[in-house]
Amino acid sequence: MSDIDILKIIKADKARKLLQEDKRFDNRGLLDSRNLEIKKNVMKSADGSAWVKLGNTEIIAGVKFVVGTPYLDSPEEGSLVLNLEMSGIASADIGTGPPSIDAMEYGRVVDRVIRSSECIDFKELSIVSGEKSFIVFVDCYALNADGNLIDAAQYAAMAALLDSKIPKLDENNNIVNKEYADKKLKIDLEKLAVSFSFCKSNHKLFMDATEVEELASDSRFSVGVCGNNVVSYHKGGGNGTFKIEEINKIMDIAASKYLEIKNKICDKK
Repeated sequence: MSDIDILKIIKADKARKLLQEDKRFDNRGLLDSRNLEIKKNVMKSADGSAWVKLGNTEIIAGVKFVVGTPYLDSPEEGSLVLNLEMSGIASADIGTGPPSIDAMEYGRVVDRVIRSSECIDFKELSIVSGEKSFIVFVDCYALNADGNLIDAAQYAAMAALLDSKIPKLDENNNIVNKEYADKKLKIDLEKLAVSFSFCKSNHKLFMDATEVEELASDSRFSVGVCGNNVVSYHKGGGNGTFKIEEINKIMDIAASKYLEIKNKICDKK
């Protein structure tokens, strides 16, 4: 075991004790989020992009449109493919090679929040019914993994989609390189969902955990909300459980913080 692993275990034990006293290393309240920064149009090679910093966690997301074949059960619709990449650049504890189980889990949770909200009209991505449609690839890359990658990736993915431009097509419905149509990707802002993740450690509920706090937690519960409506939820991060009153509290807190995060994603003051 490396020195950094030992230090994290020691800090996680200290974090666990602090949480029982309603304290945290960064002096936040248990139900306070870290500072959130979002910048759009950060990659000129992408059709849309965004950078997010949530505390010390950093994610960059890029969008790319590809012409493909629609699914047989939705011939008049395009599709969305979302991936989250976690490498050794983001954390010394992340190895190289195929995507980790955590990366696949987090990516699916983010995908579900966006897809379940129905904020994207996939019929707008159809080119020729049953033959050609746009496939929207959203690739999220963790630059620094200091906890709560799910929420950071969801904010980055949504901001990048809002920044995205639809490529121009030639007479054969092939993409014209570096040329764009007059319209952007149509997103219904009234349906835009936001993710909030909570952890639990020895019966103490807290949100937006750092990496060390995640190590100190027994379980995690992520919820995607649109205003007061829940569009998705996911329980992960350990064998701990959540009481129904705790889940109700999580949903109430998420709803109360929804507009603040949505405005930042949409770049509204």
